[in-house]
Amino acid sequence: MGPTSTSAQPSVAVPLGRRQRRRAETRERIFRAALRLFAEHGFTATTVEEITEAADVGKGTFFNYFRNKEDVLSALAEVQLDKYAHAIRAAESGALTPRHALRGLWRRLPEEPGRSQALVRSLMVAFLTSPAVREKMTRSLEQGREMLARLFALAQERGEARRDRRPLELALAFQQKLLGTVLVWTLHPPAPLKTWLEASFEDFWRGAGDPRARTPKGHRS
Repeated sequence: MGPTSTSAQPSVAVPLGRRQRRRAETRERIFRAALRLFAEHGFTATTVEEITEAADVGKGTFFNYFRNKEDVLSALAEVQLDKYAHAIRAAESGALTPRHALRGLWRRLPEEPGRSQALVRSLMVAFLTSPAVREKMTRSLEQGREMLARLFALAQERGEARRDRRPLELALAFQQKLLGTVLVWTLHPPAPLKTWLEASFEDFWRGAGDPRARTPKGHRS
């Protein structure tokens, strides 16, 4: 169910038939139920039976979509990679500048885990203790980094990003800063993640942006 290709080419949306829509809705319901339980009980303590009960599906239905509990996180990886692809399309089409596409991605990537500090902590424990989860998340980050590099290359071409660092280096710095922001957020009293993200992107861009670039007057960066 997880990403099987490192290609960053965005896919073309195809209208789904009724049966496909129902399958997609069932898969989404299982995925969301699993995330809620991971936040409430932790990834390790959550069982497949609890997920199926929360999603109101049979155990057999669960295995029609996921091989095991760890495989549920592949759905999260797919959601994240779709966000990268959307940002690339927006920047390459001219709908957004590369900088604005990157800023939007900075806000959108943490949306699912960022709904709950407990969920982020649960996913971190899973990453540290489960080789299967670690492999999935590492692969997803690598794919995302390759896609980010395309955005940074475009930002360099258009004079928005510094050119003395390779796009892949800037992509890695982007991920490191964003993940660090989310992790530190989980260690503080509950507060909107959005506030943390706004401040940390500005801090990141001071190092990644081309100092010669100027934001148009009256246009928020």
